[in-house]
Amino acid sequence: MVPGALEREILPLMAPRLAELVRRAVPALLGPLEEIRVRAERPIQLVYLGGDAFIAPGGHLTADPARAERATQDDLFRTFQLMARGSVYAWEEEVRSGFLTLEGGHRVGLCGRAVTEGGRIRTLKQVASLNIRVAREVPGAADPLLPHLVRGGRFLSTLLISPPQAGKTTMLRDLVRQLSTGVPRLGLPGLKVGLVDERSEVAGCRGGVPQRDVGPRTDVLDGCPKAEGLMLLIRSLSPQVVAADEVGRPEDAEALMEALHAGVAVLVTAHGSGLADLRKRPAVAGLLKSGAFERAVLLSRRRGPGTVEAVLDLAREGVA
Repeated sequence: MVPGALEREILPLMAPRLAELVRRAVPALLGPLEEIRVRAERPIQLVYLGGDAFIAPGGHLTADPARAERATQDDLFRTFQLMARGSVYAWEEEVRSGFLTLEGGHRVGLCGRAVTEGGRIRTLKQVASLNIRVAREVPGAADPLLPHLVRGGRFLSTLLISPPQAGKTTMLRDLVRQLSTGVPRLGLPGLKVGLVDERSEVAGCRGGVPQRDVGPRTDVLDGCPKAEGLMLLIRSLSPQVVAADEVGRPEDAEALMEALHAGVAVLVTAHGSGLADLRKRPAVAGLLKSGAFERAVLLSRRRGPGTVEAVLDLAREGVA
């Protein structure tokens, strides 16, 4: 069976030939689909939890790329145009960053010929690779984690640390949902959460309305740069918690410190394999040194995305 989100939100935006091949192949995968990788004139690849496979003629799976169906340049062009809704210009800022975000929070990574201006990428043309990352909603993913992040009915400011594709966005989404809903078993009332969803991956907004469950007390600022969005939320919506995915710029750090000074708890993620990685990045290192976070959660893929390797008590520099 093809997952409903894939059928509704991704396949209609793929060239018909590609969509049909994927539709036929996905039910035979040995695990949940994570990525659809389409490269011009090369085999069509599906990445699932635990491995990968190529699509052979008729939508069958094969481990041999030589036997696989190949995506044509026209397949790539038609898919890109559909995903950009026919107006690449309207998506120029996202294309410059190397990705598009689809309804439902699915991110499409782009690769091709870069057009530069003043030493910076202005846009991409002749797109030759698409990596469609399938967003997953996992209600309850944060259940084992929450007791470590709440003390005396108060949420502790938390940093989720994760290498790519280790489940940090999924974990962030479920934490936001549960904080917003409230967790009676931990004595935590529902909190007003302000979420800056710069890449539309957490809440998966459509027309400003979240398509993912982020809780009844969550306000989502969609498509806004994190630093500017955090300040707007603090000024305008009196959140008790602010949340954002993938912080790391100096302006992000400044905005988070402003939130903390205003008495607002923070919940954010950052790429890395541990604290040692983050201490090499000046902006995040400054946050750590200043005591911005009370907890740090280390995630991995060791037992699948979202594996919690450790919960660190940063106030004590130990393990909670």
